[in-house]
Amino acid sequence: MYGHVAKLAEEIQKGAASVEGVEAKLWQVPETLPDEVLGKMGAPSKSDVPIITPNELAEADGLLFGFPTRFGMMAAQFKAFFDATGGLWRTQQLAGKPAGIFYSTGSQGGGQETTPLTAITQLVHHGLIFVPIGYTFGAGMFEMENIKGGSPYGAGTFAGDGTRQPSELELQQAFHQGKYFAGVAKKLKGTA
Repeated sequence: MYGHVAKLAEEIQKGAASVEGVEAKLWQVPETLPDEVLGKMGAPSKSDVPIITPNELAEADGLLFGFPTRFGMMAAQFKAFFDATGGLWRTQQLAGKPAGIFYSTGSQGGGQETTPLTAITQLVHHGLIFVPIGYTFGAGMFEMENIKGGSPYGAGTFAGDGTRQPSELELQQAFHQGKYFAGVAKKLKGTA
């Protein structure tokens, strides 16, 4: 809603594109809230990133899903998108593809681990292979002097009331996730 996930996605795309032979595309899911409600919430205009349809997921060699958190789970807009993937689920068109997760939460206790943990169920039902970053980000995973989102599940940021923007360290973690994930996806595709 306020661009936090979009900023992480842009860094993830840069990281993925840094892997030779990898093309990374950005998409966004359809908005489910009426413009009137978004206006009352102070949400900025949506970006010009293309809106994805469920069937377009099948074209990808790997998928990184990013979403804001609502009460420790993915936002309703993203859940509605996943709910529309029944045809892909029925035919298991996504099975065997790598997938990862990144996210934004409002606070430190607001779902930095519960959001990806609860989102994994969507991946499992599709037969996607979950690719976490683990602790591959190195020292950045152990930062204790500054506020930093993210976890072994994936890159993350804290939005607060919407005014806090992703920190440089959070953006570096997002770049790392994109690069790491693209390397794994490339290896998996090469063995297919």
